[in-house]
Amino acid sequence: MKRSFLIIVAALLCAVAPVLSQTYSIVIKGGHVIDPKNGIDGVMDVAIDNGKIAMVDRNIDAAKAVQVVNAQGMYVTPGLIDIHTHVFWGVEPDHQYSNGNLAIQPDGFTFRNGVTTIVDAGSSGWRTFPAFKKQTIDNAKTRVLAFLNIVGEGMRGGYEQNDNDMDPKMSALVARQNREYIVGFKLAHYEGHSWIPTDKVVEAGRLAGNIPVMVDFGGSNPPLSIKDLFM
Repeated sequence: MKRSFLIIVAALLCAVAPVLSQTYSIVIKGGHVIDPKNGIDGVMDVAIDNGKIAMVDRNIDAAKAVQVVNAQGMYVTPGLIDIHTHVFWGVEPDHQYSNGNLAIQPDGFTFRNGVTTIVDAGSSGWRTFPAFKKQTIDNAKTRVLAFLNIVGEGMRGGYEQNDNDMDPKMSALVARQNREYIVGFKLAHYEGHSWIPTDKVVEAGRLAGNIPVMVDFGGSNPPLSIKDLFM
């Protein structure tokens, strides 16, 4: 009985030993790595362990990996960031991009395209952001950030023309309360011949701590000057 027990133990150790010797969960071999932050632009290997990058080097031993991915002829980059999306999806047929059926669910379109972070460009406003956060941001595996629309109702179609619903103070308040998610403000699809909406969205950015402003410019008749906008 003792001899049988020792044989079984020895067999188990032999089976476990190769796994214990493997350092990485994945090694990506031979891809062209582009990593601007770390100044890398060339053919390199990438080792991953526990979901994090463990090493980037010209030749990482594939025997140390549980899984080896051949990336020759391919580009390998950190997760891409898409800065203009509309992902406040919903079932309201007349809400367009704000809790409406024109927006998309982020996870179905991000990871398969190498995108890990997206920025929603003004679909929600200060009034509707709590619903957007609860419905989309809190449930997506994709990291979702947002430009908050200066219009309280967001991009509901037609509401973008309501300059009475453009509230810099309330917009800035919501942005300050959600600094982890709101990275700027958006003026979208305004068609009037007036700089007032632009002034309001810039004021919101200033009140929130000088955060960026995105202007979806055009549609005015006669046209507003793009030079004046920039200056």
